[in-house]
Amino acid sequence: MFKKILIANRGEIAVRIIRTCRELGIETIALYDESDMDSLHVRLADCCVRVPSPETFLDVTTIVQIALAYQVDAVHPGYGFLAESATFAQQLTEAGITFIGPPAEVITAVRAKVKVLEAVRAAGFPTVTHSPECLDVHDLATIQANAVQLGYPVVIKSCRGGRGRGERLVHKPEQLETAVQRASAESRAVFGNGHIYLERAMLPAHQIGVQLLGDRHGHLIHLGEREGSIIVGNQKIIEEAPSPLLNDSQRETILAAALAIGRMFNYQNVGTVEFLLDGKGNYYFSEIKARIQVEHSITEMVTGIDLVRQQILIAQGDQLPWTQDEVPFHGWAMMCRLNAQDPWQNFLPSPGRLTDVRLPFGPQVRVDSYIYTGCRVPPDYDPLVAKVTTWGRTREICLSRMKNALADFLLVGTPTNLPVMQRLMHTKALARAHYNTDFFVKPQGNGTDSEVTLRDLAVITAVHFARRHQMLNPTVPARLQSGWHQDSRRLPQ
Repeated sequence: MFKKILIANRGEIAVRIIRTCRELGIETIALYDESDMDSLHVRLADCCVRVPSPETFLDVTTIVQIALAYQVDAVHPGYGFLAESATFAQQLTEAGITFIGPPAEVITAVRAKVKVLEAVRAAGFPTVTHSPECLDVHDLATIQANAVQLGYPVVIKSCRGGRGRGERLVHKPEQLETAVQRASAESRAVFGNGHIYLERAMLPAHQIGVQLLGDRHGHLIHLGEREGSIIVGNQKIIEEAPSPLLNDSQRETILAAALAIGRMFNYQNVGTVEFLLDGKGNYYFSEIKARIQVEHSITEMVTGIDLVRQQILIAQGDQLPWTQDEVPFHGWAMMCRLNAQDPWQNFLPSPGRLTDVRLPFGPQVRVDSYIYTGCRVPPDYDPLVAKVTTWGRTREICLSRMKNALADFLLVGTPTNLPVMQRLMHTKALARAHYNTDFFVKPQGNGTDSEVTLRDLAVITAVHFARRHQMLNPTVPARLQSGWHQDSRRLPQ
C-alpha cells in the first residue's frame, strides 16, 4: 500500500482524494498558491507545499521535483490537465514514482484523436464524421476545404484538448478563420499544441459517457453510462445516470461498444468512452477521456464503488474485485455543477469571497466542494465551487431530492449559477427527460405558475425595485455638520 501521495491538483477534487486517502491510511501532500491558501484542501491535507503561481499546476518538471523532494510513493493528478499528460506520467515512472492513472503509452494512444477515430471506425463502430488529419492553423486553405467537404455547421476541436478547451462551433464559412485562430490559440496556451481538426456538428444531440474501470491484469469492466447533454459553454452542468434516453437494446449496444473500444487500446485505470446520439437514436463514437471526470460522483452513487479508491488500488497493482456481472447498479443519480459565474453577464467567471455558505443536507444528498463561509474563490482556476449529487430509487425521487438540495444551498458574496440551476430543476423538459444539447439555448418554461409563486415573485420584484432606487450612499445632514450640536453637549470645564 502507498504511504504518501502527492495531489497535483486543487479544489474539490483534491478534497475528494484526501478523504479517500484518509480511509486508506495514506498521508497526503497538497499544492496551493497564494490566492488559494484558504481552500479546504489546504486545511485537510497532512502537508502542504506552496507553489509560486497557478501555472505551476501545469509544470511537469516542478511537480516531479516536489514529488521527489517529499519522497512520495505516487502522484494523483485529479482531473486536471496533467491527468492526460503522457510526459508527466513518463517522467514520474522514470523517477520511480507511480502515476495514478493510465500508463503513458495508453494516454499517448488515446490522445491521438484522429487516429483513434480512424481505428475505431476500422473496427466496425460508427464514429462522428471528421477531417482526415490534424490541421495546421496556418494552412487556412486546407481547413476551408475540409469544412466545405464536411458541410456546415462544423466543430473545431483541439488535437490535444478536452474539457471544451480549444473548441468552437462554426455555422457559416465567414466565421471559420476567426474561430480557427481563437481555438488554436486557446489550445496552444492550455495544451502546448495549436493543431486542430474539424468535426461535422451534430445538432441537436445527446452526449453519453460510459465509465470504464480496468486493471493491469487485463480485466476491464464498465460501470454504466451517464447522460450529459445539458451544457453551457461546452461544459456539462447537469448529468444523470442512467441515461433516461436509452432503451434496453440501445444501452446494451453502447456499453458493449465501449468495452470493445477500451480493449482496443488496452485501457487501464479509470476512463470514459464518449458517444453522441442523434435524434433517431443512432450512436457515434466521439473520444476517450483518459482520466477521472468531474461527474464521477453519479457513477459512485449508482454503483456504490469509490472510483478514487479503485484508481489508487489499481495503480499499486491490485486486481479488480468484480467481474462485469458482479457490478451492482441501483437506482438513479443526478449531479449539478455550481460555478462562480455570473449568469446575467454571459456566465463570466466571478471570483471573490463567499461571505455566507450553507450546504444542503438530507437523505442521499452529497456535496463535493472546497468552500466554506469566508473562503475565497481564486481568479486563476476553473470556476467550479461545488457539485451536488443526489440519489433516489427512481428518477422522480432523485430529481425531487435535487430540487430540495439546491433550494437549501446558500451561496452569498459573489455571483454563481445557483439561481439558474434552481430554475432549471423546475422545467417540464427536465422533469420529462425531454432535453438534448440545445436545452440551454432555447427558453425553458415550467408551465403555469401557482398563485403562491406569482405572489412571491411580485413581492421579490417590488423589494428589488425599492432597493435599486433608494439612496445607497447615506449622507450626514448639513445641520449636523457644523459642530454646534457637539459643542452644546460639552460639559463645562
